[in-house]
Amino acid sequence: MNRKPSLLFVNLLLLLALACNVTFTFGVPTPAAPPPTAVLPTATPLPLSAQVTLVSVPFIETNQSPPFTITAQTPQLTGSNDPRVQAFNQRMGEIVQKEVETFRTSFLQNPDPPLSGGSSLEVTYTLVHQFGEIWSLKFDFSFYSDGAAHPGLYSLTLNYDLAQNRELTLGDLFLPNSAYLEAISAYCIAELSKQPFFEGPFTEGAQPTTENYRNWNITPQGLMITFDEYQVAPYAAGPQTVIVPYTELHALLAPHGPLADLIK
Repeated sequence: MNRKPSLLFVNLLLLLALACNVTFTFGVPTPAAPPPTAVLPTATPLPLSAQVTLVSVPFIETNQSPPFTITAQTPQLTGSNDPRVQAFNQRMGEIVQKEVETFRTSFLQNPDPPLSGGSSLEVTYTLVHQFGEIWSLKFDFSFYSDGAAHPGLYSLTLNYDLAQNRELTLGDLFLPNSAYLEAISAYCIAELSKQPFFEGPFTEGAQPTTENYRNWNITPQGLMITFDEYQVAPYAAGPQTVIVPYTELHALLAPHGPLADLIK
């Protein structure tokens, strides 16, 4: 038989608790908090130049009468359908095809039968440097026209900002209204003057004009200037290149321009 504790017994327990300074705490259990939802880090988009790969697209053309052979390598970017990549590829194709068409027209005017083994054109290119979104390329055109005394060689350069979808001019690298051509020319003349052939009319090819410094490339060490055959040296000496260190140009370079990451 169950008996409820008497009121006297309950009161006695309370008195004992007070005398012993004992605290009784009664509470409702707090529900456990749900585990925090994991926050995944937001993926940083890859720069456009990190998404693509530079490949060569070959081209070959032969003709029998008059005889000539044209071979070419055209740089193209693969790995992205971005309109800026497509524009870059189109521009590369235009550079090569324009020269090919010019020589084809010239070769077709040569006499037949040939005076020698026929004519030829070979187009190659070099990726001089690529950093960030900047691509610096140099095209070399080696040619021979049937009956000529010797073959020839000339270059074209292209410096391209892929993110901005535009070709860079030499002036883009420098502060507005700065005398950058004079500074580049002075350094090149000093370097070329160390060669015995740099004298007389050849000195004109290094004067500070836009035409004389049309062929330039960005390298990690400085601006590479290419002078074609006959520009600053006789044919036997071949094309000449001079690298102008960035330290020579530092005061003239645009601090937030295309070379900002190279001149820090």
